Amino acid sequence: MTAPPFAVSDPLAHGVGNGYTTGTFASAGRPPISPTTPSHTSVKRNLSGSGDSLDDGDECKKIRPGVKRACNECRQQKLRCDVVQVPVYKPCHRCKRLKLDCKIDTTFKRVGKRSRNMEMEKEIHELRRQLATQQSSSTAPSPSVKAPPSEAASPTISSIPSQLDHYITTEQAGNSLLDLRSGIDGASQMRSPNRQTRQPRRLGGITLTPDQVDDLFERFFTLFHPFMPLLDPSITPDAYFDMSQLLPWIIISVAARHYPPDPNLLPSLSAPISVLLWATLADVPQNYVVVKALCILCTWPLPISSTSSDPTFMLSGLMMQIAMQIGLHRPSHAQDFARFKEDLREEELRDRVRTWVACNMISQRVATGYGQPPSTVYDWALVPSASSGTSYQLPEEVEIRLSIERFCNKVTRSFYTNKMDPMGLVSDEQRGIMSDFLAHDFAEIECKLRPNTSAITILYLRAAGLHFRLSAFFDSPESQDYRSHISSLWQSTTSFLECVFDLDTARGLLLHASNYILQMIIAAGFTLLKLLNSFFADSVKLGYGRDLFLKTIKAIRTISVATNDLPSRLAEVLAQLWKSGGSGLRAGHGHGKSLENSLQLKVRCRMSMSLVYDSVWRWREEFQAKERGNLETAVENPTNPDSNVESSA
Repeated sequence: MTAPPFAVSDPLAHGVGNGYTTGTFASAGRPPISPTTPSHTSVKRNLSGSGDSLDDGDECKKIRPGVKRACNECRQQKLRCDVVQVPVYKPCHRCKRLKLDCKIDTTFKRVGKRSRNMEMEKEIHELRRQLATQQSSSTAPSPSVKAPPSEAASPTISSIPSQLDHYITTEQAGNSLLDLRSGIDGASQMRSPNRQTRQPRRLGGITLTPDQVDDLFERFFTLFHPFMPLLDPSITPDAYFDMSQLLPWIIISVAARHYPPDPNLLPSLSAPISVLLWATLADVPQNYVVVKALCILCTWPLPISSTSSDPTFMLSGLMMQIAMQIGLHRPSHAQDFARFKEDLREEELRDRVRTWVACNMISQRVATGYGQPPSTVYDWALVPSASSGTSYQLPEEVEIRLSIERFCNKVTRSFYTNKMDPMGLVSDEQRGIMSDFLAHDFAEIECKLRPNTSAITILYLRAAGLHFRLSAFFDSPESQDYRSHISSLWQSTTSFLECVFDLDTARGLLLHASNYILQMIIAAGFTLLKLLNSFFADSVKLGYGRDLFLKTIKAIRTISVATNDLPSRLAEVLAQLWKSGGSGLRAGHGHGKSLENSLQLKVRCRMSMSLVYDSVWRWREEFQAKERGNLETAVENPTNPDSNVESSA
């Protein structure tokens, strides 16, 4: 009598994704399978590890999905891993219990235990033989561990402690020998039971020791971090490397700006970091640590020599798109944007909010500095305590900075997004009305300032005021408020520059200033150039204006981080235009209509930065078109803008 077909009652036995169907297995030429047979267990284990099967069936949702990526140690042993990568890397329980180095390496590949052990035994045997040889001949030079010809020379065996068996375990000895074959200083790589391994960090042809990495990280958090306090200074460099390769290298590149121990470090890092950046983006990032990396990179871009090759505005857009794809704009509903269930702790939720706030502030600054429309999303997600049910409140300093960038966004949308105009500009009448409202909003933000408000926050506010008042260049000379708007522009320009110079005198700001501050300093310099060579020069102290202009050129050249980079080129353009215009000495001669129109712009589609692009365009017409000099050559021998000195500075 034929046994009845086995009816599958366990939802895991339906065989989704494994080619089996409900009912009898006789058609496959196999005997019926009982629920207690090992075969059923293996099928169940196979099904529970299938990622695709989790999408079908209500009962299958009860299966707890595995972690997204296991650590190297657990992958080697094919074990379940509970490592946490974001917002702070937390080792898995197995590595903690066994005191293993818990890390995730995208290039990691499992190694067979038998071949690995045999290789380690051979290496240890060779190591002991060389130790015995050295001890028997104290005067003879110590032999070296042979390295492949393509690798750097390995250190001598004398760098290995003599108490090898008592100092490190067999596995640790094998790791150190692998380091020796790679040309790494084995002594600096060894681990004691109470000390973890510190690896040198390599990118391209650049190698940094652990001490160098620590020094650069400390430099970043001391000098640069106050401009964009997004990252956690308490996290170690090794922990940042465990989270992502891109973020720590970008931190290092920022800290390498004006780095006294190695002035050439930043130019050397630019190419390999660019390769790493685009390779990371090509993999479609799923971790918002990459968003943090883009935040830092958009604040301090890698040095470039031309605006046409500057990817910062494009990267800021990618930053916002990746952030929204991961769900940072809905921090309390991250599950809606994830494949796996995510139970966010309070600290993780706060970190997502902080990152989303930083994305919007940086995106706004990039848009303002490049004269482009912003891609910001100012909604309830930026006010978590009021709208999302969380008790988290943004720090007061961050709230003020966020309100400043909201104001900049309001200026841009009020003056430069008229859908009825081909250049997006509003009429003179509308501009006058909106200026009154925006002036009131700006005064309200000033009232929020406290005695303990940081000087950098005040600097951001002065930059926003300059962005607001640069709209005066779009006014018609016949408009009723033309001269009053020009006067307000002069006041905003001088206030911003005085704030920059005061802060630089007190804290050495310029060497560490963000790209946005640099762009606003350049805009202020071109504003002084324009106003001091116009009818308006009769209304101000010319000597004060000239001194301020000379300081501005010096400041831009100070910020420059590489030979012939964009700041040094723009400073040279400013100096040449200043000298060709009479160094401000021709201003105020006559009050004809031509002089009244001297403040009008030809380039009018770059919003508040139209003045900068217009001035560069005029320089090209005056100098490059008439072959009156080569900018690359001039940068090497910079022009002194002081009219009393004809030689180069």
